This record gives sequence, C-alpha cells and structure tokens, in this order.
Amino acid sequence: MLNENIKFVVVTRQTALEELVQKYNTLEQARFYITHLGEDFEMYQTQHQRYYQSLEETLRAINQFGKFQKLDRRYLPNFIFGEKDIIVVVGQDGLVANTMKYLENQKIIAVNPDKKLWDGILLPFEPESIKKLLPEVIRGKRNVKEITMAKAVLTDGQCLYAVNDLFIGPKSHTSARYRLNFDNISEEQSSSGIIISTGLGSTGWLKSIMCGALGITKKVENFQDSFLERNNYILPNLAWNSKSLIFSVREPFPSKNSTSECIFGEIKENKPLTIVSKMPENGVIFSDGIESDFLAFSSGMQASITIADRVGHLVV
Repeated sequence: MLNENIKFVVVTRQTALEELVQKYNTLEQARFYITHLGEDFEMYQTQHQRYYQSLEETLRAINQFGKFQKLDRRYLPNFIFGEKDIIVVVGQDGLVANTMKYLENQKIIAVNPDKKLWDGILLPFEPESIKKLLPEVIRGKRNVKEITMAKAVLTDGQCLYAVNDLFIGPKSHTSARYRLNFDNISEEQSSSGIIISTGLGSTGWLKSIMCGALGITKKVENFQDSFLERNNYILPNLAWNSKSLIFSVREPFPSKNSTSECIFGEIKENKPLTIVSKMPENGVIFSDGIESDFLAFSSGMQASITIADRVGHLVV
C-alpha cells in the first residue's frame, strides 16, 4: 500500500555501455572502437539490458509502497539524505560501500541486478524479492547487520569515513613521505602509501596486498620461513562488525632518512594510528576507491585514524 510519508532513495551507477558511449560520444562510435579492438560489444549491450531490467523491476515494486528518487553514484558526496529515508542500492558490491559511508543511521537494501556478473557478497536480494521485502523493512521486522567503518580526522577538523578501506599517500605514482605513530612507535617512512582496512574490506585491497607480499617471499630462497616468523603475517579474516582495523604500508623503502619497522598493525578503540604528512603537494586521503572525493594531506597536517563513531546498517 502506498504511503506518502515513506521515501526511498534508489542509488544507481552507469553501466559499462553508458561509460563507453560517454567516452566515444555515440553508441555506433563505441561499437566501432570496441569491435576494432577485438572485443565483444554484444556483451556490453547484454549486461546493460540486464541491469535496466532489474532496475525497472525494483522501481515498480518500490512505487507501490512510497515515493522514490533516483540518485547516480556521481552525486553521492553532495547529496543530503533524509533521516528516515530508506536507501535501495542497485548495483555491484562496491556501490553499497560507496553509498554507506555517506549515511548516518539509514538502512540500506542492496539489490544484485546481475547474478551472472557480480558475486553479490553485499547484495543479499534480487529484484523479484523486493515487493515482499519492503513491508517487512517498513515495519522494522527485518534483521539489520551492523558494519564497522573507519574514520580519518585531520588537524583542521575535516573527516572522511570508509566502509572498506582508506588510502593515505600520493595522488600520483610517486613516493609518500610521512611520520607514522603507532603503539608507542614513531618513525619516518617513505612508501607508496598506507591502506587501512575494515573487517568488511579485509577480503579486498588488503587481501591483495598480503597475497602479493607472501607470493614474493615464497620466491626468495632461504628467506621465507624467517620472514614469516619475524613478521607473523597471517591473512586477516575480520568480521564485518569487528572493532578492529588493519593497516599495511605499501612498498616501504628503507633509507638514511626512512625506516620500515612498523609496516603492519591492528588499530583498536584504544590504539589509534596517527600520520603526519611530509608531502609538500599531492598528498591525499580517499576512501573506498573514490579518488575524486578526497582530503588534501599536505606537509604538517596530521591524520588520526580510528574506528568510526557510526556504523553502517545493511538489511539482510
């Protein structure tokens, strides 16, 4: 039954086909370039059709219970969500994380529009289940899973939240210089940047870094056992609501002016990580892969990394 007091915000993102058309100006131009490169253009069209079929089915169901507003991912950083809005995300797992960090206490219903394309770890629902699901969510009869987030706060009060991970480092492919303070250790470092991962994100970027490091050590003769024993490298497997964050320094470079002893650790509620920038320019902090929404992190600025004071709410 339609309820005028209920508002849904449906978060979407462009399909790969739409991004190609945007890049090449027209559908036919996009088709020409892709087929010329030996790619299957029909695949992009099929995925596009599946996405919009799922989106339309979801919107039809929502329209029976309240008004809705569509919101493209590009406008998330500047959008003001209502306190009682119900958020429906239609897209891949990353879109859920991109959306959640901009919310306060609003619930997210995450819809997998294409099971053939996306694993859907964060997408528990399909379009055909939405009509039955919405009354339960509206009445508060559906379980909600809490998701721990990370938070970066700068000296000037600016802050940024992360659902999967924070990146602190250079905007381009150069070295990051900073002073790292953690667990009574303070050292000057030079690296490719620092990744701080939540429990949810521990199977993403952090896992990639860890697997790469372990893979390299296995190729180094007479080094593997002592390296693993000394650094206690175990792939973290944190719960989504774990009150811990994991940080890892990417490609640390020891020199006369930089050390690499404190390159991995667990941030807890009583054990924050602080970083002081030594980068005159191009130092940034961004989260969940959205490089366009960043905090400038220039020389002298300090960033305090802690478990966030709010959590995400995912309907399950």
